[in-house]
Amino acid sequence: MAGYVRKTFAAVKAAALMLIFMFCLVPEVSAQTEAPVLDSGNTAWILTSSLLVLLMSIPGIALFYGGLVRQKNVLSIIMQTLFIVGVVSILWIAFGYSWAFDTSFSESGNPLAFLIGGFDKAFLSGISIHTLTAGNIPELTFVMFQCMFAIITPALILGAFAERIKFSGYILFITLWVILAYFPMAHWVWGGGFLQQMGAIDFAGGTVVHINAGISALVMAVMLGKRMDYRIGHPITPHNVTFVFMGTSFLWLGWFGFNAGSGLAADGLAANAFLVTHVATAVAAITWMVVDWICNKKPTTIGACTGAVAGLVAITPAAGTVGLLGAFCIGIVTPVICFFMVAVIKPRFKYDDALDAFGVHGIGGIVGSILTGVFATRFITGEDGVQGALYGDWHQLWVQILATAVSVVFSAVVTYILFKLVDSTVGLRVDKRVEEEGLDIYEHGESAYNH
Repeated sequence: MAGYVRKTFAAVKAAALMLIFMFCLVPEVSAQTEAPVLDSGNTAWILTSSLLVLLMSIPGIALFYGGLVRQKNVLSIIMQTLFIVGVVSILWIAFGYSWAFDTSFSESGNPLAFLIGGFDKAFLSGISIHTLTAGNIPELTFVMFQCMFAIITPALILGAFAERIKFSGYILFITLWVILAYFPMAHWVWGGGFLQQMGAIDFAGGTVVHINAGISALVMAVMLGKRMDYRIGHPITPHNVTFVFMGTSFLWLGWFGFNAGSGLAADGLAANAFLVTHVATAVAAITWMVVDWICNKKPTTIGACTGAVAGLVAITPAAGTVGLLGAFCIGIVTPVICFFMVAVIKPRFKYDDALDAFGVHGIGGIVGSILTGVFATRFITGEDGVQGALYGDWHQLWVQILATAVSVVFSAVVTYILFKLVDSTVGLRVDKRVEEEGLDIYEHGESAYNH
């Protein structure tokens, strides 16, 4: 009897040990519901990308545009850029991020969800240092990354009305434009709005940034009127080409954060975005130089720099979906079209887009957005990803054309209304004497060069 009991106990003990062993081999059920863990690699890359995008505004745009204007107006460009960095940062934290990326309106069925996301994240409410978002990065990091996009966009418009806008009028216009033009479009394209739901591809800002800013630049240039000494066939000479080159260098460098950071991860997609951004830019710079050489008999530094920027603009919406073929084609096609707009169309229609903000950013953004629908490839997007017309999917091309058209119309209408409002209240055009003597002295009481 005792032997039987001992054998039974031994058998039970063995079975229990076997069950414990098997249980240890099965993943814990709780592991399936574990909270996401911060990815330090992705976080470090997006923090770095945010810094790179900030370099595009200060000092990139400040030097690029500052070098293109005349000596008497360089500080006005710098001041306008600095103002944007300050005021847009405040607006973005206060309610801009919430407008663009909050989802409370769509979740509650609020009809305003068509225009903005909501107010639940105003002043970053509910976002702690532990709150993670896509890519398992802190949401605070994503907030700052997107803040840099909001900063660079209105800075691009400056080139259209350079050397003739009142600083007070400019302050009111830019503030309202960011709120009414940029925030809603960012929601439409990136925050779950109707363009994103429609399937429009804008990896890093072709519509939200460049078309939005470029079309606004054209409207402002036309409405504000030409500079007093603007003459067709007699271009106004840039005061410092070295500044232009330095600005281009900062833009080229910063654009890697702009494009390669937009996937919110340090992965193969970021590597491809980095690659195609550089290739398209290099090809565009050389293409513009060649066209400039053929048409004007000289390869100019200004031309090569402008071509590089055109390439950067055009590859922006496509960087997450195209490969090397698309990068090369975009880098060739875009500067040819932009050169034609700057050298032929602008003189023919006699509008004074002073620093070619529309001719480069507006047209470059339109070309890049449409060509994304041509060259997108599943080699980059994956087996279930989108592809362009070149690979048999014409639907994506029509989606891109529609998204581009919506962006053009929206930006033009909003800018026109804001121009009328600001011009009728504060005023936008400086007096004749101020324009003759320069905005630096009359608007800011200082001069860039004391000699």
